[in-house]
Amino acid sequence: MASTYDDHNVYPGDMIEIFRFGYQHWGVYVGDGYIIHLAPPTGLCSAGSSSLMSVATSEACVRKEQLSRVAGTDRWRVNNKLDGRRTPYPARVIVIEAHARVGELIKYSIIDSNCEHFATQLRYGVASSLQVTNVMVYIAVSSIVLLIIIILLAHYTPQKRRFSTAVAVNEECERSTRDQAETRHD
Repeated sequence: MASTYDDHNVYPGDMIEIFRFGYQHWGVYVGDGYIIHLAPPTGLCSAGSSSLMSVATSEACVRKEQLSRVAGTDRWRVNNKLDGRRTPYPARVIVIEAHARVGELIKYSIIDSNCEHFATQLRYGVASSLQVTNVMVYIAVSSIVLLIIIILLAHYTPQKRRFSTAVAVNEECERSTRDQAETRHD
């Protein structure tokens, strides 16, 4: 079930995080139930889409839409996540700048210019996406772990073969020695 305004203390200038399947969509609350966010450039920046569709293109449109329409049945929350590290602009400045961008067609990149970058740029003056940073760290760590596994397997496998070969040669030598000893006794 989607969150409601009654569930939140939401104020103009707040960053809104909407939990989609597999990612989070971001916008800035501008009052009266509306957010300004990035959406795919369908038509002439008409309302009603999520930013994931922008991944297929290199552009996104800045839209003002009702938060309830953008969130749909998805859960959402106020998340001014950088307030402890950065000083946000005054709410009035954030709202004015956000409104000035409505209808603008902008460059979109999931890596360095997505909806989270857009929202943090409006609130703090710095484009940032912890979502992207976290994915990049996960990929880097996973790659390192995979590389270590490959190296260990490559290193272990020849030693195991050498060990197996040495055991087989040793067993063959013992058999041969027994055979020779039995032949001498006969």
